[in-house]
Amino acid sequence: MLDQNETVRLIAAAKEGDTEASGKLIAENMPLIKSVVRRYVGKSVEYDDLIQLGSMGLLKAVLNFDVSYQVRFSTYAVPMIAGEIKRFIRDDGVIKVSRAIKVLSYSISKYIEVFNQENNREPSVDELARHFEVEREEIVFALDSARYPLSLYDKNDDESNLSLIERIPSGDSDDETIDKIILFELLKELTPREKKIVMLRYFRDKTQSEVAEVMGVSQVQISRLENKILSKLKENFKIS
Repeated sequence: MLDQNETVRLIAAAKEGDTEASGKLIAENMPLIKSVVRRYVGKSVEYDDLIQLGSMGLLKAVLNFDVSYQVRFSTYAVPMIAGEIKRFIRDDGVIKVSRAIKVLSYSISKYIEVFNQENNREPSVDELARHFEVEREEIVFALDSARYPLSLYDKNDDESNLSLIERIPSGDSDDETIDKIILFELLKELTPREKKIVMLRYFRDKTQSEVAEVMGVSQVQISRLENKILSKLKENFKIS
């Protein structure tokens, strides 16, 4: 991982046209790009294309980044990576179909999920046609327009190796997803002990007393450590 000073140095070089610096920034930030791309897998754009779009977003972040922003580069880059992908999906990435077909396709996918859970099998095209009161051809067209696989548990034929059921959106907004990615990047810089305290307090909703019992220290110590960790996260959010 590049430290902040090295990142800033490479950004300055990339802005001067140093392609080697640009390439190194992309390579070193590829885990970050992939963490953003994972959100958009299954949206009718190939995985490799998503990676390329994410890389373009990162390069735009490089060219527009200014140390006067007083934030870490990764914090600045995540929304730009996501924005590049969303822009492509919205404007260029999907074959244009009518809104009615899009709505039908979405409704079918949700119905298939529920039907599978209740009946332990996929509904047939005829069953879907009867349920939605449309012709079989409309069902087939709607499914094909969204490129749904035959089974919720079929693996996607790309590097992600995710099934459809793993790619169903969690309900988080894009802003919430971006915040989570940024938080994940910040947590990487904590010590194992600090990460454990954060996980217990904020991801498992344990009280300070419960965390103290798990960690074998007093509640007062956990309170002090927690304040120190939160201060560290705020400081890491900004450029050192």
